[in-house]
This record gives sequence, C-alpha cells and structure tokens, in this order.
Amino acid sequence: MKPKQILNAASAILSLALVFSPLATHAQAQGTRSIWNIPSAQYPMVDDQGRATFKLTAPNAHSVQVTIHKTTYEMTRATDSVWTLTTPALPKGFHYYFMTIDGVKTIDPNSQTFFAYSREAGGLEIPEGSEGDYYRPQRGIAHGQLRTIEYYASSSGTWRTAIVYTPAGYDQSGNHRYPVLYLQHGMGEDHTGWTRQGMMQHIIDNLTAAGTATPMIVVMESGDINVPKKEKEHFVEITKYGTSFYRTFIADLVPMIDSTFRTIPDRDHRAMAGLSWGGHQALDIVVPHLDMFAYIGLFSGAVYGLDVHKNYGGIMSDAKTFNSKLRCFFIGYGTDENVGQTKLRKELDDNGIHYTPFISQGTAHEWLTWRRCLKEFLPLIFKSK
Repeated sequence: MKPKQILNAASAILSLALVFSPLATHAQAQGTRSIWNIPSAQYPMVDDQGRATFKLTAPNAHSVQVTIHKTTYEMTRATDSVWTLTTPALPKGFHYYFMTIDGVKTIDPNSQTFFAYSREAGGLEIPEGSEGDYYRPQRGIAHGQLRTIEYYASSSGTWRTAIVYTPAGYDQSGNHRYPVLYLQHGMGEDHTGWTRQGMMQHIIDNLTAAGTATPMIVVMESGDINVPKKEKEHFVEITKYGTSFYRTFIADLVPMIDSTFRTIPDRDHRAMAGLSWGGHQALDIVVPHLDMFAYIGLFSGAVYGLDVHKNYGGIMSDAKTFNSKLRCFFIGYGTDENVGQTKLRKELDDNGIHYTPFISQGTAHEWLTWRRCLKEFLPLIFKSK
C-alpha cells in the first residue's frame, strides 16, 4: 500500500474507538443485538429475517467491507463518519467474520473475538428458534464446570493448556469416577472453540439433566492445528499437519487427566471425537489405540482417501474384529458440505464396517452442524452393554 493509504487505514482503525458514540449505536432497524457483541455494543444487530446490520465509525476510510465466511459485502457511508451495511438473510447459526478497511483486514470492535483461520476473528450468531434450546443454558438444572489446566508435556518439552469440563456435582461426589470424552477442534481453531462457538457445556448439561447423556468429563486441548499449514514460517505438509499432537496426547495428556481427575481409566470409558481436521486426528489416534478407546465421533471429519486394507496397518480390513472393538463409530455431517464423507461411508460400507450416521439438514461446514453432531453423539457413548 502507498503511504497515504496506510495512513488512512491506520486512522480508520484508530477511529473504531468512536464506534460507541450515540450516532453509531442507536437502533435504526428492527432486531436484536447479536449475542456475541461486547457488552456496550448495539451492533451487529440481527432482525427476524436473519439479516445482520453492521455500523462502524471510520471517518477517514475510503472503503470498508465485511466478510462473512466466504462472502464479502461492501459497507456504505451513512454519514461523513459512519459506515453501514445490512446483509441479505444469512443461514442460522454461528459465523466468523472480518472487516477490511482500505485493504487492512481487522476485527469489528463491536464483537467478541474468537480464534479461527489461525487468527482472531469476530463472531455473529443468527439465532434459531426453540429448536436451538439444546445448546442454550437452561434454568432449573444442575450445571457442570469448566476448568483451565496448564500442564507440562515431557514428550515435547513444552507447557500446554487444556480446558476440562467436569459434570454437575463432581466436587460433591466423593470417590465416584467418570468416563472421559476427548473433544477436538478444527483446523485454524484452538482449544477454546468447543466451549465458546460450540457451547458444548450447555449441550451436555441439558442432555445430562434430561437423562439422555451419561455424566462425563470432557477434555479439550489444542491439537497443534492452530497455525496455518501453508505459511512459509509454519509450513507443514498436509499429511503431517497436527501429527505432533499424537505423541503428546498419548504420552502426556491422557496420563495427566487420569492422574488429576477421577476418571475410569479403561477403553470402555474413554471416547474421542473431533470436528473437521479434529475428526481426522480422532481417527488417526483411536484406530491404532483400540486398547485405549471404544468410541469415536467424526463431525464433518476431514478424512480423504481412506483405504481400510492399507491405512493403519490394515487393522480395519478385518471388519468383524474391528466392529467388535468399537462400541460406537459415529459419522455426522451437514447436507450442504463435502469433506469426504460420501467416499468414506462407501469405503466403510463396501468393507462391512459398522457406523452410526447422522446428517444435519440444511447446514454446511459450520458450528451449527457440529453442535448438532455433539447432541446426537453424546447419548450413544458410555452406555451399559
């Protein structure tokens, strides 16, 4: 960019602090503020048609854009200082978004920040109706707790962080022990994804209170897939992307969880699931370690070119034995996405491998799909034989 463009962009970004002025925040459209707005921000606002209205104070900017997923919308000047945009109706669910001011990609200061695309992003929720109550906190039921754990991984010589969900009553349950679900995020995200974008704690609280899910511990770690796989300074071949996590997971994370929490440390009480590339990781970890796991969940799992006769040392080629070891093999995805599920299911069907399918209607490669997958998966695991 030319010096003048850089100066204009910097001035525009600095002017974002003015976004909370009365001019920028008064309601001009019917709707409600997004649940992911920072406390003082009225915008983005979402109307009952699923349209989102954005406002931004950037008096020195020459162009401002909003990018939601892969679609970019041009904002227009409403006054000398304020830019505005009302989108067409957007799909229901959670969406990452960015603003671009004179070519500088940044975050809307009205939004809370989320880690996605290997950087910070804004977040927008287009609400569902009552059908979405399963991922909303409910009054009158018992709630679990989220705990942040820092631990030292001897296998890599690094300090790492995990978020651990403990079920309601964990601290009051004496010597009672619990099964464990290891739940992984997707490419470019981190260990916070499931508790923020995914709302997993509300999903599991609600299902447990309803008696459809078994009380369990849930562990969420950063799977070493939070850096870009193609940037030169972090370049990792796709076949090796996230594989550094595998040794840490087996050698450090599982032992730490079993020694820190009251787990039932056997395969019948240990499960692993993941979304997108986290599903890829779950398959890579569970299949070679069926002595440790009896359940696996792939939520839009990015599994391409599986050959049951060649991959994983051919362990899946003996369908009868493989089926007997997995008490649940769950494959869920949305109708509006394709990250390999059709080919994966055909490969499994052709070779007699059992699995439980779930197809989320009208959703793509997005958090609403994965919330639904978790809702369907939880009641299937840790049930008595």
